[in-house]
Amino acid sequence: MEKIKTAVVEDVALEMKGTLSIIRTDIPEIEVIGTAQNERDFWTLMEDGPEPDLVLLDLGLGGSTTVGVDICRKLRSRNPAVKVLVFTGELSNERLWADVIAAGAHGLILKTDEMLTREHVLSVMAGSNSVFSRQVMETMTRRFCQSVRSSGLQSESVMTYEIDEYDERLLRHLALGYTKDMISELPTMPFSSKSLEKRQTDLVSRLFPDGEQRGINVTRLVVRAIELHIIDPENLEPDA
Repeated sequence: MEKIKTAVVEDVALEMKGTLSIIRTDIPEIEVIGTAQNERDFWTLMEDGPEPDLVLLDLGLGGSTTVGVDICRKLRSRNPAVKVLVFTGELSNERLWADVIAAGAHGLILKTDEMLTREHVLSVMAGSNSVFSRQVMETMTRRFCQSVRSSGLQSESVMTYEIDEYDERLLRHLALGYTKDMISELPTMPFSSKSLEKRQTDLVSRLFPDGEQRGINVTRLVVRAIELHIIDPENLEPDA
């Protein structure tokens, strides 16, 4: 079998040593053609040496958790034939996992007891775009199930309380700290701040029982919308 030309990107000397040891001991198909400890050294390696078949990429380079994602995104754009397998100690930063997968990584392996294996590497080189370690897979499965349940509950609440897209948009931006004046200036909200005030009052009447409607402020209204799954606190994004 032809060797898999591989570049290893890791900023911690001890962990670099550990990764190279795993390769020498367990993955004889790999030929390490270069290593880099930061983004500058990596791009120099890409310019001066032969193009690797595979990049083993850490994410937390130089104390920054975004550099690895940037490298992945640029590499997938500039060198689409190169496979990117992330091997990282970011064990609980799920947002970072999502960012690097969105940036085009072919796999994500955590530096846990499972570690990097020959099967991970060969799966990526065989064309798989979703090679994940067990903890990542378990987290993704749990998140998927939560998302499906939440979506079902949201659909029920939308129907029960007659929530339209403008109600959801108003509640979501209130949760993000927008004032009604700020919301009225959004291109997606064709209402004046006075109209939004009336819509907010109407939402209070729909979301709260008759005996609880007095003195409901924005915070309580937003909390109620979250409790009813009308808005998802983990997916609060402002309209562009």
